[in-house]
Amino acid sequence: MPRSRRSRRTLTVVVLVVLSLTIISVDLNGRTHGLTSGVKSVANTLFSPIRGVVVDILSPIGNFFAGSLHYGSLQAENEKLQATVGKMRAEQTEKAFQNAQLSKLMALQNLPYLQSLSTITAQSINQDNSNFTSTITIDKGRSAGVDVGMPVVAAGGLAGQVIQSFHNSAVVQLVNDGLSKVGVTSTNGVVTGTVDGQGPEESMTLDQVMPLTTLQKGEIVYTSGLDASEFPAGIPVARIDKFHTTPGAVQETITVSPEADLSQTLSYVDVVQWTPPP
Repeated sequence: MPRSRRSRRTLTVVVLVVLSLTIISVDLNGRTHGLTSGVKSVANTLFSPIRGVVVDILSPIGNFFAGSLHYGSLQAENEKLQATVGKMRAEQTEKAFQNAQLSKLMALQNLPYLQSLSTITAQSINQDNSNFTSTITIDKGRSAGVDVGMPVVAAGGLAGQVIQSFHNSAVVQLVNDGLSKVGVTSTNGVVTGTVDGQGPEESMTLDQVMPLTTLQKGEIVYTSGLDASEFPAGIPVARIDKFHTTPGAVQETITVSPEADLSQTLSYVDVVQWTPPP
């Protein structure tokens, strides 16, 4: 095709483009409608493919900026949601702890071995465990009626005995303390002896039991309540774990475990307001 003809065609296309854009602009401004409707149709037909390409290119860019504008608010919402979830988890943990504490308190109510003995419920505020020593400090003392020598019980059985009492606190020597000694007997009275603490890391022993005494693994021994006993009768103290007779020995070799759970900090205990009769 001759160059002059191509130039004329190109010029015609340019003129049509400019004219179409002008007419479309006039139409949008509301100055005329009938005259431009036909030309506008031609312009729309010519530039529809171009408009589609431009939209395809610009849409992702627009979406990117729109997303950037919303990112901050989404992040804030996410942080708010995480804070809410964290608060709910903390509340559930706290509720579980409170339920556990309530269960421990309820376990101290109406303990069958206390019968009609008066008690003072106290909370453990400190525990001292060493190789030989096993004590707890409770939040009740002389002002609440807690005195030296009073038995202390927990769910399960005898926990220990008050060895020091102050105005608003007291120290309890637990039954597995190395200096603890409790006179005990079995239900049928066949087994009598003394449960000795050996320290928190060692098994307690049941001493002063005659050789060849009939024993049962799992048998429970109780406070004997004999004359001058430091404890009222009938409180569970320990359970027999194992035993054997050593030839020539003057007593059985017996290991026992406490009936009260001393494996972890005692949260609550009952101080029994009892003193040995004169």
